[in-house]
Amino acid sequence: MAPLRSNPASRALRPRNKVPNASRRAFSSSRTQCSYDDTVQNLRIGKHTRVIYQGFTGRVATGNAKDSLAYGTNIVGGVTPGKEGEHLGLPLLPNLRRAKEELKPDATAVFVAAPQCGKAIEEAIEAEIPLIVSVAEHIPLHDIMRVSSILRTQSASRLVGANAPGIISPIGSCRIGFQPLPTFAPGHIGIVAKSGTLSYETVASITRSGLGQSLCIGMGGDIIAGTNMVDALRVFESDPETEGIVLVGEVGGRAEEDAAEWIKEYRKRVGEKAKPIAALVGGIHAPEGRIMGHAGAWKGAGERTAREKYGVLEEAGATMVQHPEDFGGVMKTLLSQSGRDVKKI
Repeated sequence: MAPLRSNPASRALRPRNKVPNASRRAFSSSRTQCSYDDTVQNLRIGKHTRVIYQGFTGRVATGNAKDSLAYGTNIVGGVTPGKEGEHLGLPLLPNLRRAKEELKPDATAVFVAAPQCGKAIEEAIEAEIPLIVSVAEHIPLHDIMRVSSILRTQSASRLVGANAPGIISPIGSCRIGFQPLPTFAPGHIGIVAKSGTLSYETVASITRSGLGQSLCIGMGGDIIAGTNMVDALRVFESDPETEGIVLVGEVGGRAEEDAAEWIKEYRKRVGEKAKPIAALVGGIHAPEGRIMGHAGAWKGAGERTAREKYGVLEEAGATMVQHPEDFGGVMKTLLSQSGRDVKKI
């Protein structure tokens, strides 16, 4: 009988002699230990952000791009497979690889139909586009699970969405998504929300109060999100343009609980210098087991109810409100109590 041969997998499991750190060769100029978490700062968009569209010549993308251009968004072109030339007076390219090389985008707005959206996001990750914003609803769950797994293997691209209104910086005149522009005003309040509609009501309250917004992130209402509340909170903490933070949650999942843990640690770490945080949890009166508008807006087995999430956030130190229309007045009070000059915010 021939002797058994070890295969590469078994050899890889054998203990190896460790090489001293000093003798290791660096094969990359980037940091040796990076992860998807390191991409959160890609969310800080503004006038500098070079934006492209995937599905650029589609009817919805075309109308959205026109409005975003008028708003001041720095759109530099877009991609539609098999087409090349100009669209809206901007470069139109047939694939994302060429768009990355020629247009040097910082962000892509994925306006592609749900069945093809997963593939479009994967192409953007492969091209290492720093920020990918996906607005499509009803992307197949297995597609978004695959995308989520791929994201965790790299440290170049950050996804907002899917099934999200997108991200907008009123202070930086940059919109990547479909938010209703007249509602927003430049200011210094950062907002993260699951629900698009509740976020618009929140924005309207902040605007009516005279405060305005620095950055608004819609994480989306699906079960799996590319960017969650803790990611947004980390950005708001380090953003010099953000003086106050608003968090809008809802029934389903544990994003609000993770946010509460972060808030508790943040307040303990920073103390009196902590930026004021106000929050709301929608769905307190939602019937258990019933999906309330979003694919992820239902209480699963073992999950906390919306009312319980409300209590967890309140215990962590967030000031809770009962309705989005209350955010404006509450934030003005919190900012004054924290020693900040509301007239300058």
